[in-house]
Amino acid sequence: MSDLVFGLDTFGDVPEDDSGKPVSHAAAIRQVVDEAVLADDLGVDVIALGEHHRPEYSVSTPETVLAGIATRTSRIRLSSGVTVLSSDDPVRVFQRFATVDALSNGRAEVILGRGSFTESFPLFGYDLADYDVLFEERIELFAKLLDEQPVTWSGTTRAPLTDVDVFPKTESGRLTTWVGVGGSPQSVVRTARYGLPLMLAIIGGAPERFAPYIDLYRRAADQLGTTAHPVGMHSPGFVADTDEEAKELFWPYYRVMRDRIGALRGWPPIRRQEFDSEVEHGSLYIGSPETVARRMAAAIKGLGVGRFDLIYTAGAQPVSARMRAVELYGSRVIPMVRDILAS
Repeated sequence: MSDLVFGLDTFGDVPEDDSGKPVSHAAAIRQVVDEAVLADDLGVDVIALGEHHRPEYSVSTPETVLAGIATRTSRIRLSSGVTVLSSDDPVRVFQRFATVDALSNGRAEVILGRGSFTESFPLFGYDLADYDVLFEERIELFAKLLDEQPVTWSGTTRAPLTDVDVFPKTESGRLTTWVGVGGSPQSVVRTARYGLPLMLAIIGGAPERFAPYIDLYRRAADQLGTTAHPVGMHSPGFVADTDEEAKELFWPYYRVMRDRIGALRGWPPIRRQEFDSEVEHGSLYIGSPETVARRMAAAIKGLGVGRFDLIYTAGAQPVSARMRAVELYGSRVIPMVRDILAS
């Protein structure tokens, strides 16, 4: 299973320092860079940074932080997770990630998504009523840009382009591009239509329930005559030296974050029983290196995915605990998963 890809994913959650005080947004961004450098040293394959525009998160422009990480790392791949294409301009997104690709000697990739949060739409002057058409048109344009040839395109959500060349070009001739999907069959088929790799956001419930989406992706690619790439998944989790330590470090901060978001979406407060059940049977990969590795291996094998990204921050877990989680993931969890799947 040497071709498996293992990543770490964060939205730049603002952590507490070890005295229990929240750090500044600026310090939180620098903390993400430090964690990416450690991940690079430990052999983690990918660091993915999500875009958010909320006070709990520090990363609003993933490619800017990735550019900083590029200057301090040598091998780790630099990804968004995700870039909200609906409320951005495809040409500028391509240019920014092509620039990160240049700075990193070809290590950049972008994961495009519609966004599970909607703050970016009013912030940048877009109407939520156009949620679907914005993404449909913009991914169509982005797919054309990936050919790195002069583009002619027209739609209803931005100015048309007529035989326009876009710079900079990548040295490889192709910017690695995924599409992040949360469980919409239409989004799965769209991803297959453009021949792009699929990244599944599996953040609740048994991972096996996403198997039909992977099957749909492969069948759609076959019928459309495109390429079905190895599928990726990303799920939240946390690694500490013991199962109990991991849960107690994660739970109180996760509860605050989950209930704050849930209140906006009409969800009831989460109960500890629900959390423990999700840790045991669902899509929270929390525990000792042995426990996390065992559960990751089961999900990878059960779904047949080629990439697993662990969302290693979900709330204000302390800085030292986050660094330890990255260390354990790179030094122990990944080798254990490979050993389990090879046995």
